[in-house]
Amino acid sequence: MSRSEQRDREEKQAGTERNGKYPAEGERPASGGAAPAERRQRPRPRISETPPAPPPPPKLDDYAPIVGQPEIDELRFLAQRLRNKTVKMVNSTAVGGGVAEILNRLIPLMNELEVPTRWEVITGGNDFFEVTKGFHNALHGGDYNVTRDVLDIFMMYNEQNRQRMEFAEDLFVIHDPQPAGLIRSKSSTRGKWIWRCHIDLSNPHPEVWGFLRPLIEQFDAAIFSSPAFSRQLQIPQYLFYPCIDPLSEKNKDLEESFIGKVCEDFGVDRSRPVITQISRFDRLKDPVGVIQAYQMVKKYVDCQLVLAGGGATDDPEGAVVLAEVMEQAGDDPDIIILNLPPWSALEINALQRASTIIVQKSLKEGFGLTVTEGLWKGKPVVGGAVGGIPVQIIHKLTGVLVHSVEGCAYQLRYLLTHPEIAEQLGKNGREHVKENFLMTTNVKRWLLLFQIMLGMARPVKPDKAVVPSELPKAAPEVAV
Repeated sequence: MSRSEQRDREEKQAGTERNGKYPAEGERPASGGAAPAERRQRPRPRISETPPAPPPPPKLDDYAPIVGQPEIDELRFLAQRLRNKTVKMVNSTAVGGGVAEILNRLIPLMNELEVPTRWEVITGGNDFFEVTKGFHNALHGGDYNVTRDVLDIFMMYNEQNRQRMEFAEDLFVIHDPQPAGLIRSKSSTRGKWIWRCHIDLSNPHPEVWGFLRPLIEQFDAAIFSSPAFSRQLQIPQYLFYPCIDPLSEKNKDLEESFIGKVCEDFGVDRSRPVITQISRFDRLKDPVGVIQAYQMVKKYVDCQLVLAGGGATDDPEGAVVLAEVMEQAGDDPDIIILNLPPWSALEINALQRASTIIVQKSLKEGFGLTVTEGLWKGKPVVGGAVGGIPVQIIHKLTGVLVHSVEGCAYQLRYLLTHPEIAEQLGKNGREHVKENFLMTTNVKRWLLLFQIMLGMARPVKPDKAVVPSELPKAAPEVAV
């Protein structure tokens, strides 16, 4: 079935089906539907303005109760040949976004394994990050006006960072397009250079990709998060799935009392269903579309919507999108919009655990670690069928995929009214994450790749299969 046919079907399900589904236009909701909302004020959330002291990063042995001691022993064995081989990882932001979250946990674990690893962040002015945001959208298929000034700004800041940094390590990992120009230092270094692409390059803007491709092909290898993202390149390509840390502030188990306090602070009523999307305020995350889907569901099921996110230092568009979200939400007191500071990992964790359903209705997506987080917490997840989300959401087994606002509304209402199916999807999703998308698996992939790059090993077979060989009993099929 084509994407357009899928959308047409979802629109029909959302707007015209009867018998327990959506009534036709003008038909009253069935009894038990949402009562008219009382006219009341949207609650004013209490958001901490003071960052807490960061907790010490977990040690390798702390993961053994989750993944098993043999997995930890394997990491130590693989690291033996790499001891004292140095690594530098470079990206564009220290806070905000999935890449920074991964590096915050990956770097300490690599150092504990005696593989000295350093993390550096490139700097730039607003003009640079406006260009890289434009590149980001264009590489996801959006329009962009590529001018000589734009290209000069990109290369100027890359050159400034290149002159500032030292490149004495054995391995260099450059994350995403923003610092790709650092490759111009390769000729004066002895190390191997790897480009780690976290975004969806399945349909890039031809001029932007035409500019970046000659830079990328100077690397010794490239890594993508999905087979569909890879491009025709003259260098080896590898497949890595991003990961979450089950022991991080955002994913560790929480006391029920803390979850309750966070909900109280943010005005979330736990006696009614809660639909939550956690993501930065970015048009590609489609927060306005999520509100539209909620507004359809709200006519028939009394529920709340939480949109919680914040900004990254390399994303200048967040304030504009947040204003669009506020306008779409209007004065509905059951839409709770939270512009959270970077130190809100515990609060995000609590919101996800308090949620009935997690949504990630992206229009374009690299991988979507918020999907991984929701699955790990045993929640039913409704995700856009884009990017790396279908790797995580096996449709009707570990979650449900949607292609439109109407389809999202339909699946939200279905899961809200079929809690036994929602529960089974959540159980399956957690097991899928445990098998494939935890930090220890990510560390193992890096250790193996570093050995390949340094000539200590060679690739024999593809990375571990995405779908676990044994999952719990499949959830009953969700009608789509």
